[in-house]
Amino acid sequence: MFKKELTCIVCPRGCKLTVTKENEQDDLAVSGNFCKRGINYGINEILNPTRQVTSTVRINGAVYKRLPVITDKEIVKGDIFKVMEELNKVTVEAPVKYGDIVIKNILNSDVNIIASRSM
Repeated sequence: MFKKELTCIVCPRGCKLTVTKENEQDDLAVSGNFCKRGINYGINEILNPTRQVTSTVRINGAVYKRLPVITDKEIVKGDIFKVMEELNKVTVEAPVKYGDIVIKNILNSDVNIIASRSM
């Protein structure tokens, strides 16, 4: 039997989820969720955890020295540190508009890093 306790992060409610699997033939079961989104979160967190990454990159020619960026989709949780290493290598030139792609297809993941502010 498999059993894992999680806190759902889909919304501010923070439901205490329990994800279980009785045997190899059964599917994962989620309990403790207030809404259906908690079921999806619990199953995905066990099978393939992903996160959206927010950070900054260096920018030249702007009022501030760092440009806030975000992934346009969630990325595999295990790749977050690799993404951060790539972000640390980047310097962009102003002007940059909100939504501009700063890094296309980072780590061949089909995820883009986009500017989350105009500068």
